[in-house]
Formats: sequence, structure tokens, C-alpha cells
Amino acid sequence: MPVGLNHEDMQKLDDVVAVRRKVNQGESLFRSGDAFTSLYAIRTGFFKTCVSSEDGREQVTGFQMAGEIMGLDGITSDRHNCNAVALEDAEVCVMPFANVEELSREFPVLQRHVHKIMSREIVRDQGVMLLLGNMRAEERLAAFLLNLVQRLHARGFSRSELVLRMTREEIGSYLGMKLETVSRTFSKFSEDNIIEVKQRWVRIIQPDALKKIFNPDICN
Repeated sequence: MPVGLNHEDMQKLDDVVAVRRKVNQGESLFRSGDAFTSLYAIRTGFFKTCVSSEDGREQVTGFQMAGEIMGLDGITSDRHNCNAVALEDAEVCVMPFANVEELSREFPVLQRHVHKIMSREIVRDQGVMLLLGNMRAEERLAAFLLNLVQRLHARGFSRSELVLRMTREEIGSYLGMKLETVSRTFSKFSEDNIIEVKQRWVRIIQPDALKKIFNPDICN
């Protein structure tokens, strides 16, 4: 939420997000090809975005959590180009984009905030491209875990423990790794006492070791 708005302005902004929508685990918030009408602020829960390849396989393109915005993919063509699926029961605030645009013109601070959100998504996409293009399996998984726990910590959760809402297969799809490689890399991190793993629960024991795997130069 942008700062610098008085109570009356905040009330106008609150009116934009007054509609809430529940999405059950496994249900889609929107699908590829759906008309783009709104942005969605995740209030609770976890989502994945994915696209289908020509041979019908699913390619995971991202994971989104409470406090993040979804739907930006539809701005360019007025249609969504991916599927957004709830990984657990979730609730979103629906923000009609026409209303967001109108208020952005009225409140420059809100417009700047929207631009920051869009820029953050671009930077994240570039980071994924770097992951898929230049990194070994261990580097990819280390970067993924560090990014995930950092995002969760920014929302008040532990800086060392997390529960993975996604499956190993979904992680592999996102990171461009086979399921066997994901499982083997988790096991190696556990054997090296870098992390502790119990099914979907993960505790990062040596964050500096993960950082060194991801970027050896920071420890030299």
C-alpha cells in the first residue's frame, strides 16, 4: 500500500479493493486467454502461474504469495497469457484495472507504486532467465530457496523455516530441472547439513552456505 495518502484518499483506494474472492486449492483465478479486467492482490494463500507447451506439458512460470499482485500479464494484450492456480485455499482482493488507472491519474503516488510493482515483476523475470540460462542445478535450487525465504520473511515469517506449498515436480518445472534432479539436490543439501527437510517443511541451517553455492564470489 503506498504511503502519503490521507484518510479520504485511502477510503477511495479501499473502495477499489472492496471486492474479495475466495479461490479453493486447485482452482484457477484466471486462465490463459481470459479477458483481462482486473489485478488481484493476494490476501491469503499461495498461487502458481503456468503455461501449457505445444505438447500439452505444464510449464510453471512463477509462484506468488500473500502481499503480491497477480494479473499484470494481461495489460499488454487485454487477455491473460498464463493460468493462475491456487496451491492452497486462498483469498484475493479484486482491483478492476479501469479503477486503478483512474485513481492512478488522480494520485501520482499510487501511479508510482503501480510502476514499482511492474518493475519488480520485470526484475524477477530477468532473474529467472539468469537461473535457467547460466546456473547448475545446485545453484538454481539454492537461489530458489533463498529468494522464497526472503520474500516470506519480508511478510513477517521466519527467516530460516518455511513450508513449501508447491511440489518437487512444480519446483523442477519452474527451475528447468527434472524431478529426480530436484529430489537429489534437496538430499545433497540435507546430507551436507545445509538444510533440514521433512517432506514439505524446510529449515535453512546454513544460509551462508546456500549463498556461497548461489554466488561463490560473495564469500571470497
